[in-house]
Amino acid sequence: MHSQTRHVLLFRLLGMALALLLGLLGSGLAQAANPSMLGDFNFDKPTFIHDLPFVEHKVVLQVSENNLERWQLVLNNAQNLLDYFGQEKVRVVIVAYGPGLLMLLKDSPVAQRISSENAEGVEFDACHNTMEGMAKKLGHLPVLVPSAVVVPAGVVRIMQLEKAGFAYIKP
Repeated sequence: MHSQTRHVLLFRLLGMALALLLGLLGSGLAQAANPSMLGDFNFDKPTFIHDLPFVEHKVVLQVSENNLERWQLVLNNAQNLLDYFGQEKVRVVIVAYGPGLLMLLKDSPVAQRISSENAEGVEFDACHNTMEGMAKKLGHLPVLVPSAVVVPAGVVRIMQLEKAGFAYIKP
């Protein structure tokens, strides 16, 4: 292979590698383990991580406070809904933003309960706007529980779900 051709090829490969690295950094490596709706969020057509084809009832619960008792209350509400309607008949989405996002951190005191309720079909949505704000202070995006779904904005997600017929509850 011609020396100049090798240099051009090497330069192109380095450029592609740099573009890939910048793309990964821009999307936030800390959130790579979490499902994300950042790229395909459609306000008029909500999507979910749990396939619940027989849902008859839909509820969105807001968490916007850094308060362990409030987090427990929200999780109790979600569990009560599952127990009453049955996990295949109710879709429960918990949206955390602002100080409430601390509930979804990997080392949260309610991380085990989140994992348990996620296994029963509860979705936990994390506000990307809040994550970006936290990243400015931390120097990196916060590390969330594995089941947290990153959404563009918590309040926008709540509006989207209300438009789709979800009952809105702020315990």
